[in-house]
Amino acid sequence: MLRITARTRHALLAAAAALLLSGCATVGPGPSEASGLPSGAAAQDALLKAAEHRLVVDCLKGQGLSLTSRPRAPDDDRTLRAALFGAGPRELSVTLATGATVTAHTDGCLAGARNRLYGDQRRWFRAQVVVDNLRAEAQARVSADPTHRAALARWTRCATPPGGTPHSDRPGRPVRAERPNPAVAVRCSRESGLDEVRARLEATELVTVRALRRDELATYRQLRDRALRRAVELPATVPPQKGPTHS
Repeated sequence: MLRITARTRHALLAAAAALLLSGCATVGPGPSEASGLPSGAAAQDALLKAAEHRLVVDCLKGQGLSLTSRPRAPDDDRTLRAALFGAGPRELSVTLATGATVTAHTDGCLAGARNRLYGDQRRWFRAQVVVDNLRAEAQARVSADPTHRAALARWTRCATPPGGTPHSDRPGRPVRAERPNPAVAVRCSRESGLDEVRARLEATELVTVRALRRDELATYRQLRDRALRRAVELPATVPPQKGPTHS
């Protein structure tokens, strides 16, 4: 789903493994065994991974390709990459509240598998990206909170050695002490109240963010439940491998 920059066989196959094995964020209990589906988030995630893997493998097989085949030339790498992830400009794009932008193709075996499972690739892509980044959005809100900034400033003063100069690694970011001793960092976190402030604000902001993104969360649950029902219908769904292998 994320931008793929692999130019070597190793990077390509590592990216393929990461995409095929990536789990879904858990936002609710989902369907139960009463509807013929496994209960528990872990079992449901495993079912979705296996179904997606099966669909991708079948799609590649139809093109004479395999995740476990060994590309013999750069052109073979490009062919497998295009078949798996799609080619050309990325048609899907979501810019998050954190400022990060995630893009994806609408073609390729991976996109086809997700479209078949979730029924609407575009809606699923947006919902999944937003839901997968709820915690990151909450953490960004924490960083901007004046209470957190004040606690971070106290920690920086505590952790800066005598005669030392705190610095910022990015423009506009709070200054920080340069690599304090771990014991000092722990003591300063306690004395400054940074850990307590951060934990309290993260819990509060996560509730806020989930309320702000309730539409995406509802879409995520709806399409994920649809995918689970579709997954149990696939014949002989096999679990995905831990990663592509070579002979």
